[in-house]
Amino acid sequence: MSRPGFLLSAWPWRATAYLLTGTMTGVAALVGIVTMAAVCGALAIVLVGLPLFVVVALSGIPVAGAERCRLRLIDHNPVSSRHQVPAAPGLRAWLITRLREQATWRELGYALLFAGLLWPVDALVITVALLFPLSVVSTPLLMATVGDGHEAKVLKQWTVTTWPTAFGVAVLGLLLMVPCAYLLGVTAGARAELARLLIASHEGELGAKVVELARSRVRLVEAFEAERRRIERDLHDGAQQRLVALTMALGLARLDAPPGPLADQLTKVHDEAGKALAELRELIHGIHPKVLTDYGLQAAVADAADRCVVPVDVDLELPGRPTQAVESAAYFVVCEALANVAKHSGADRAQVSGGHRDGRLFLEVRDDGCGGADASAGSGLTGLADRVSILDGRLSLTSPPGGPTLLRVEFPCELTEAADHSA
Repeated sequence: MSRPGFLLSAWPWRATAYLLTGTMTGVAALVGIVTMAAVCGALAIVLVGLPLFVVVALSGIPVAGAERCRLRLIDHNPVSSRHQVPAAPGLRAWLITRLREQATWRELGYALLFAGLLWPVDALVITVALLFPLSVVSTPLLMATVGDGHEAKVLKQWTVTTWPTAFGVAVLGLLLMVPCAYLLGVTAGARAELARLLIASHEGELGAKVVELARSRVRLVEAFEAERRRIERDLHDGAQQRLVALTMALGLARLDAPPGPLADQLTKVHDEAGKALAELRELIHGIHPKVLTDYGLQAAVADAADRCVVPVDVDLELPGRPTQAVESAAYFVVCEALANVAKHSGADRAQVSGGHRDGRLFLEVRDDGCGGADASAGSGLTGLADRVSILDGRLSLTSPPGGPTLLRVEFPCELTEAADHSA
């Protein structure tokens, strides 16, 4: 409404349509509720009172449904229902679910409020802000038709007898329509906000947003893992193979070259190519190790333990394989933990243990080092903790000064057969 083009837009007419349909719906709701209440009072309670009471209790559902449809006139955001899905099919299960949930009684309260108070307000605003200005604007037309060109009644109160006065009154009516349009918009907006407060499922909308956010985070992680595996595959099958071929060609050229400066240069180039190949293989392994893809988390953790400079005992038993995202996150948590053990702990020995129990994958990394580690101090564990939380996992670190240090990570997941995972 604060925009300059509000008066020329469709919003004043949409607000008018909302209030006008509210008047008609309110009258229909009032007639229906009064009729059902009269029938309930007239008939015996023992025979049909209880069924009719159920009908009255459920009368708010169609009123709230009509209100949710009418809200589309002035509200772009959809309004979802608070009602739950019945646990079983059939009319009995539906009735039991509806009578037990709070939304039914809230909608009944809204229907009573709508039928008793809100629709008269809608009718009053329509009369004051629309019908009265239109009646004033139509003064010349009334004077020409009803008054035979001699006089016209303005709002049944004032008599206009001359044409200049009639056109002046019409201009005044046009000016009055400007504030009346804003009055219609304010009233319709307030009514819509009240209806949304009473019948909209704020909890359901929030829950749907949370679920969608969680799903989008999982999709982001899966896309990230797919891109990681693609880069690893391209490097392994492309750049690495070409570098291997280059190293072999340099080795053959080195053997064929006669002793002298050329042979020495080929030796240096061959050694540099070998170092570049070793670094590329290490880079590929860091991006996504092939052993993790081919043989799973258990073999990948054992491989990481063998490459660690600190002796590591591995006690990890998994009857299957978790999802690729969980498997990758768990592996890199272990790798980061072992890297920290080698760099900062001063430990003589470390241990990696874990398993799967009660629908959760858990891993523990222990060391007998000096302790004092802090995940919130900007170490690499901070990023891993964020990555674990995306998968609804938990990462905890216990590292008192003097040691020992224990890193524990848990992921909610189910295991699948290794063959199915590889496929």
